[in-house]
Amino acid sequence: MSFKQVLLGAFGGPEQLIVKTVADLPSPGPGEVRVRVLTAGTGFTDTIIRQGQYTGVKEKPPFVPGYDWFGVVDEVGPGVSNFQVGDFVADMPVIGAYTQYLCVAQEQLVPAPRGLDPAKAVAMILSYTTAYQMLTRIRELPPGSTCLVHAAGGAVGTALLELGREMGLKMYGTASRGKHDLVKRYGATPIDYRSEDFVERIRAETGGDGVDAVFDTIGGRNWSRSYRCVKRGGILIAFGALQITTGEESVPSILLGFFKLMAGWRLLPDGRKTTFYNIQTRREKHPQEFKDDVSALFQMLREGKLQPAIAEVVPLDDVVEVHRRIDAAQIAGKVVLDCT
Repeated sequence: MSFKQVLLGAFGGPEQLIVKTVADLPSPGPGEVRVRVLTAGTGFTDTIIRQGQYTGVKEKPPFVPGYDWFGVVDEVGPGVSNFQVGDFVADMPVIGAYTQYLCVAQEQLVPAPRGLDPAKAVAMILSYTTAYQMLTRIRELPPGSTCLVHAAGGAVGTALLELGREMGLKMYGTASRGKHDLVKRYGATPIDYRSEDFVERIRAETGGDGVDAVFDTIGGRNWSRSYRCVKRGGILIAFGALQITTGEESVPSILLGFFKLMAGWRLLPDGRKTTFYNIQTRREKHPQEFKDDVSALFQMLREGKLQPAIAEVVPLDDVVEVHRRIDAAQIAGKVVLDCT
């Protein structure tokens, strides 16, 4: 039986993604299961990997990209005891998710309850777990705490807004004007980063104090401005450097910002903290924590507490156009690939 998968032929633009038909299904080895992938997530992280700028991926093309997937066990290999055919499962392999079938070691899998919408379920893995861990694992934020979220109209941004609302936090989010309705949908206050100075706006909104936490995926000079928004006792959590992928900042600028984040600002006696978060690195150090957090989010989704911003669900064949739209920052929320 043949199946489809997406190959990255070479690092570069969306045109380097090729939909390929594979003649035969893979067979699971000892301790592995074969999964029929239902959905795969897409996002800026996938485009960074496609461009060859993601330090967590050492592989060279050709390979199958795709950070996370949600699917159902299709066949079990010898020695598999934790799963059976028909079980719903998920994983975050970093690469490999843009496919209709794959084999994976059983210890990597996160079990999922039945009845989840596959498009919403895949949003829980990278996007919502990133947000959940930053909100709960790095700094405890009691109800009433104030937060600034950059790229608030994106997949992780909207996850931060929704989870923040569930935790009773006061959320502010920078976004282009076309995404303000989405930001408001999650109870947050939008800030137009193109026409407003978010530093001045946050000072005005907080009486000059600043916020308890800033979540910044932009990078470089933006981290410096975000640091000015943090109140004494607060924290700046950086979790990406999008401007290097858009060409708005150079590698030296990003590296200087990273030095300030991880060393320079930590020497200042102003009571403010800074850190960098990476979900892949944290999972490698705390694998059970990752499974616990994804499972908790699946349960919240099952109970109807979460409504992720799914912009669109499109066929796997449309992956090139999806990446073009991500590169152009045209997507509000998350586009999901239907791998069936």
